[in-house]
Amino acid sequence: MIKIFIAGPRAISRLNQAVQDRLHGICEKGYIVLVGDANGVDKAIQKYFSAIQYAHVIVYASNGKVRNNLGHWPVEAVKVPDEIKRGFDFYAVKDKAMAADADYGFMLWNGESRGTHTNIINLLKGGKKVLVYFTPLNDFVQISTFEQLESLTIYNIS
Repeated sequence: MIKIFIAGPRAISRLNQAVQDRLHGICEKGYIVLVGDANGVDKAIQKYFSAIQYAHVIVYASNGKVRNNLGHWPVEAVKVPDEIKRGFDFYAVKDKAMAADADYGFMLWNGESRGTHTNIINLLKGGKKVLVYFTPLNDFVQISTFEQLESLTIYNIS
């Protein structure tokens, strides 16, 4: 079964209709969704799938400590090395596991989130394609090379 890693920044907490339409397509195909447990996009994605009672979701959580699991789905507990206690690196371990386990990525990106940018890079390193909903353009961009990712960074106005 195809697995799709869906993520984005904590700064985005609502899904527009275009994104919801893509999520609906994922459901119609019966794909497995890999999602994190953070607030922001992770929680919004969980809210969408919980509302429609979509069962094919796996929530990834650092050391199994789940912050959000709105649909009471199975949890993939990702072991974080003991020397990493908190912060970006702590949660990046979980994100890296999702990128490794996924067949494709679907990222909502504002051009600023370091974590989402890192997720795209990890997916590309794994030879995986990424559909990016790039909020500065309000459009979808298919990314399969680092050059394509680099072309998006010119829109970063931070």
